[in-house]
Amino acid sequence: MSRCAAIEYNRVLRVSSANVLCAGAHTYRGRGMAKRIAAKITAVAGYVPPRVVTNFDLAKRVDTSDEWIRTRTGIIQRHYADPGVATSHLGSEAAKKVLAQRGISADEVEMIVVATVTPDMFFPSTACLIQDRIGASKAWGFDLSAACSGFAYALTVGAQFVGGGSHKKVLVIGSDVMTSILNYEDRATCVLFGDGAGAVLIEPAEGDEGILDFEHDVDGSGGCNLYMPGGGSLNPSSHETVDKKMHYVHQEGQQVFKYAVRRMSELAAEILERNGLKGDDLTLVVPHQANLRIIKAMQERIGVPDSKVMINIERYGNTTAGTLPLGMMQALDEKRIKKGDLVLLIAVGAGYTTGAVLMRWAY
Repeated sequence: MSRCAAIEYNRVLRVSSANVLCAGAHTYRGRGMAKRIAAKITAVAGYVPPRVVTNFDLAKRVDTSDEWIRTRTGIIQRHYADPGVATSHLGSEAAKKVLAQRGISADEVEMIVVATVTPDMFFPSTACLIQDRIGASKAWGFDLSAACSGFAYALTVGAQFVGGGSHKKVLVIGSDVMTSILNYEDRATCVLFGDGAGAVLIEPAEGDEGILDFEHDVDGSGGCNLYMPGGGSLNPSSHETVDKKMHYVHQEGQQVFKYAVRRMSELAAEILERNGLKGDDLTLVVPHQANLRIIKAMQERIGVPDSKVMINIERYGNTTAGTLPLGMMQALDEKRIKKGDLVLLIAVGAGYTTGAVLMRWAY
């Protein structure tokens, strides 16, 4: 019996979520020439709920300590949404800030792509809810699920519509309320996550600005290491799924850590090599903020100093689809990037999913 097949939920329902996630899985690796998209980011903003939860606060609720969390993850605090505050609320606030920053009205937006694994509900999509909330009456849109790589995926997808010439203004949002799916009896997992959202506006690019290259892949064989088994069509919500705590994040921490360390490092090195670049050529790397040790391993592999790596995990924890735009927002606030700089976004998430986007900053 495989490791995935041995997961406890095999004994719960007639078909194991883990078995289905792992059955017939394969890995896709895209390679070749750089994939330029004539699209650029013209505004970045983020939003986190005001409530701050420190490691000391969590230690009052969970059998853990500030020292244990800090040394293993790099996290000091994170933000929690209040009850009744959903993913669409956070995403809408980030979107409004982006529009204000760019100085345009919501009815100029033509498309909204929302990356999330914590939608307000199965349907309508969170993109529909945000479209209505911000008054983007002329926009269409949809949600995209790629976990911690979600924003990188959504950025590439939105940029294709702009680069292809069919759209001029696309709003890409990464938003998650991860605290809505945390089990506080799982002390190794619940301390990792926070709530937050970020958004960017994508517009047409000229010359060598904007997205220079991107790379995405999946390794579905790892789906059984980070997932939420309850609530979908396989295991619909019931008293049994609730009793078995199937509506929470489930993670095999060591397996996820090992994969993320290896794949983030590989992907960063691959996209640089493909474009004839080295770590020294980058102005900034904005990595997904899952664990400080993962970031440091990637940093060492591609040879970039601390000054070229955006790290804010200590402030926000892992906000899943929100981490990359929140990182870009902070980098701009701190004046760490400017027009013409080379910026690399890099992420690994549940699935497994991975994503990298290489950009020449446009403003």
